[in-house]
Amino acid sequence: GRVDAATQIKDIILDSKVTTIAFINKRAISAGALISLSCDSIFMTPGASIGAATAVDLQGNKASEKVISYMREEMASTAEANNRSRDIATAMVDEELSIDFLLNIQGDTLTAKNVDGFAEGKLITLSTHLAVQLGIAGGEFGSIEEVLKYLELEDAEQKDMEESWSEKLVRFLTNPVVAPLFMSLGMLGLFMEIKSPGFGVPGTVGLICLALFFGSHFLVGLADMTEVIFLLAGIALILMEILVIPGFGVVGISGICIVFYSFFKMLIGVYPSPEDYYFAYMGLSVGIITSIIIAVIFYNTFPHTELYQRLIPFTPQKSEEGFTISKGYDKLAGEKGKTVTDLRPAGKVEIMGKYYQAMSHGDYIENDQDIVVDGVDENQILVKKV
Repeated sequence: GRVDAATQIKDIILDSKVTTIAFINKRAISAGALISLSCDSIFMTPGASIGAATAVDLQGNKASEKVISYMREEMASTAEANNRSRDIATAMVDEELSIDFLLNIQGDTLTAKNVDGFAEGKLITLSTHLAVQLGIAGGEFGSIEEVLKYLELEDAEQKDMEESWSEKLVRFLTNPVVAPLFMSLGMLGLFMEIKSPGFGVPGTVGLICLALFFGSHFLVGLADMTEVIFLLAGIALILMEILVIPGFGVVGISGICIVFYSFFKMLIGVYPSPEDYYFAYMGLSVGIITSIIIAVIFYNTFPHTELYQRLIPFTPQKSEEGFTISKGYDKLAGEKGKTVTDLRPAGKVEIMGKYYQAMSHGDYIENDQDIVVDGVDENQILVKKV
C-alpha cells in the first residue's frame, strides 16, 4: 500500500478512544505491518507472518533514503506507542541496520543475533512463534472467535465492514486507467470552450470530468486543500478569460498552468519519490497529448454528425431578414464591414448591407467595430479588426 495512506490509517487507529486489535490471518507485510503495530493488541494465526515493511517504488525497487528514513521512524514510534520493540520494528524497514541490539524477553536479556530467524543484511519478518516470543504479538489463535473468547468478548456483536457503493465508485474513478481519461476529457472540455463563443456543453462536461477526477482523489487522500485551491483558482481564471476578458491571453494561459500544476501536485502524492515525479510528468503529458488528439479528431469529424446537429441546432437565416445563405464567399475577400455582435471569436458581421456568420482569428472583437475579410476557410468567413 501507499506510505501516505498507511500512515493516515495508523494515525486514526492510534487516536482511537476504543481498544483496537489486529488479527493477522496469514500475513501482515509492508503497510499491513505498520497498521498492525498501531493496534493495542496483535493476535496471529498459526503460520502467519509480520514484517518486511521497507518502502518500494512502482518498479519494486527500494525507495530513496528520504522515504526509508521516514518509514523507519514511523515504524519505530508506532511500536513504542504500544510498548513494543522499536529496534525490531525499525529492522523490518531497513536491512542495512545492524541487528546487534538487546532484547528483553520474559525477564531474560539477550542479543538479537541469538534469536532464531535473524540474519545480518536481511529484513526482519517474524513468524507467529517469533512474534509472540519477542512481544510483538500477544498470542496465537486459529480464528477470530478464539480471540474473542480469550478476551471474554464471545457475546459481543460482530459487524463485518463491506465496501459501500460510494467507495466502489471512488475506487473506479481513481483507477490508474480511468483517472487519466477523466483528466483528458476535463482538459478537452475546457479547451473546446475556450475556442467557442459563450459557455455551453463542452465547458460543462469538462468541469464535471475535472470534478470527478479531482474529487475522487481528494476523498481518498491523494489530494489536499492546497490542490483544491489551486484547481479552483485556475478554473476561475479560465472562466474569467472566456466570459469577461476579450480574447485569450495571459489570464487564460495562467489559469491553464495553475490547473496543470494542481494535477501534478495531486499525482505525486504526499510523500513523493523520484519515480512519483516521473510518473506524474508522464501522466500529465499523456493527458495533454490525448486531449489534443481528441480535440483534432473532434473538430474534424463531430460537426458533420447527426448528433452534433441535434445538440447545436442552427436557426434558419432567411434572406428577407437580411441574411444570405450563399456559399460563394470568395468574392467577399478584402471587403470591409462592421460587427453586429461581439465576436468571441464567432459572431455576426454586416458586409455590403448583408449579414454573415464570421469568425476572427481567435481575437475578441466588440460590436460595431470596423472589420475586413482577410480570408475564407471553406464556408467560414474569417475577419480581422481594421
